[in-house]
Amino acid sequence: MTKDLRQFTKQLTAFVRRVLQDESGQGINEYAAILAFLATCIFLVFVMSNGTLGQALSGAFSNMVNEMDRLTSYSSGT
Repeated sequence: MTKDLRQFTKQLTAFVRRVLQDESGQGINEYAAILAFLATCIFLVFVMSNGTLGQALSGAFSNMVNEMDRLTSYSSGT
């Protein structure tokens, strides 16, 4: 092995050790795990509701859109 290759290998090994020992991104991993858990729970609720929850949410959003349209037309004077 040449001197430059040995030095490069030594630097690369030190870099990999620093990356593996660095725990600064650990919080992001925990948030991702919590988000995945919540998404799974929400999915299970939708599956167990046999479509009734989806219909209820659809109706609620339709009512919100209708109210926003009504308020927009009221504020514009039409």
